[in-house]
Amino acid sequence: MWVCANRRPDGNPKGSCAQSGSEALRDQLKAACHAAGLNPTVRVMSSSCMDLCEHGIAVSVMPDDAVLGRVTEADIPALVEGLKAPGGVAAQPSLAAKVLPRADRGS
Repeated sequence: MWVCANRRPDGNPKGSCAQSGSEALRDQLKAACHAAGLNPTVRVMSSSCMDLCEHGIAVSVMPDDAVLGRVTEADIPALVEGLKAPGGVAAQPSLAAKVLPRADRGS
């Protein structure tokens, strides 16, 4: 799982995931996965820019092929459950609205 940690200069009109708190979110998600016993099968890492700034903090989950936007600390329990469940994170009802369609992610 990759969490965008791109940081643009202050004042950049696009903003950036890091300015929205992605680094803290990554650390919290990493700790939650560890507490759930998902290590070593799940790895939470920083990513450079995913070019999804307009969607808030972006998270990419492989092999689910799911990219989520506007991810917050409140989403961490559903992300962890999705990593453990068949269907992956996209199948979690509370995350469904955050899954970005391919057209929004430049694919």
